Amino acid sequence: MATEPHWDETLAGQGIPSRTTGFPGDPQDVTGARLAAESFLRDLARTAPPATPESWHDILLVVTELAANAVQYAPGPFHLRIRRTYDGVHLTLHDTSSTPPSPRPFHPSTGGGGIGWHLIQTLCDQVSVVSDDHGKDIHVFLPW
Repeated sequence: MATEPHWDETLAGQGIPSRTTGFPGDPQDVTGARLAAESFLRDLARTAPPATPESWHDILLVVTELAANAVQYAPGPFHLRIRRTYDGVHLTLHDTSSTPPSPRPFHPSTGGGGIGWHLIQTLCDQVSVVSDDHGKDIHVFLPW
């Protein structure tokens, strides 16, 4: 079960707050994170529509990949924060593993994954990882 979203006054003049939602880290929380992001984007689109339809879908895909990686590689809770920037959307996913993500070879014939981190790197304008003793924050910026 996800915790309730927290609201702040980011870009308050435009009526666009940020949202942070926590999840226990269960497999169904990947869907929960995607739904939380979709709710934010729906609210955002009312005052600032995306420049292209792809922006909406790219953000949801990146949230899905980040959440799936958190569930698979960093057992335990994770938090998703999404906020509007002046030229896009900033996502931060905090999880319990201090190990930074790394690309894996993609082998489509074996179905073993390996494409998620490549997708994130390709779709995002910027990607950074900040680790400490309590886990890591993955920051990504996408166009809106």
